[in-house]
Amino acid sequence: MYQFNVRVYGLLINELNQILISDEQEYGMQFSKFPGGGLEYGEGLIDGLKREFVEECNVEVEILSHFYTTDFFVKSAFNESQVISVYYIVRNLSPLNLMFKTVQFDFDGEGEILQSFRWIGLSDLTEDDVTFPTDKYVVKLLKNNI
Repeated sequence: MYQFNVRVYGLLINELNQILISDEQEYGMQFSKFPGGGLEYGEGLIDGLKREFVEECNVEVEILSHFYTTDFFVKSAFNESQVISVYYIVRNLSPLNLMFKTVQFDFDGEGEILQSFRWIGLSDLTEDDVTFPTDKYVVKLLKNNI
C-alpha cells in the first residue's frame, strides 16, 4: 500500500519583494524550503497552513491565493510516501518577530531539530536556494511570474 503525504506551504513576500525561506535541520539532514509542512489528519489545507505558520513563525497569516499544487510524481526524501504539495500566497497579519539570518543553516543553539529564517529577494531567488524538487519548480514558476 502506497501512502500519500499532503504538505502545504506559504509563499510570504514582504514589502521589499523578498520571500521567506526556512532553513531546517531534522532527520540528520539540512534543507531549505518555504514555511509550512505536513497536513494533520482531519485538517483542511488552509487550517493546516495557518497552524504551520503559528508553529514555525509564531504569526497568523491570511491566505491570499492558491499558487500551485504538485502535478508530477515526487517521492518523499524521508520515507516511501508520495508527496503532494500545495502552495499559497500568504500575508502576515502582524509583524514577524523572528531573528532573520543572511547565511544558510545559521542555526542558534543545538539539537536534533533546528530552524532559521532568511529573506531572499525574488529577483535573486534561484532553484539552488531550496532543497526539494517541488520547491525548485515553484521557484521557477515564481521567477516566470515576476
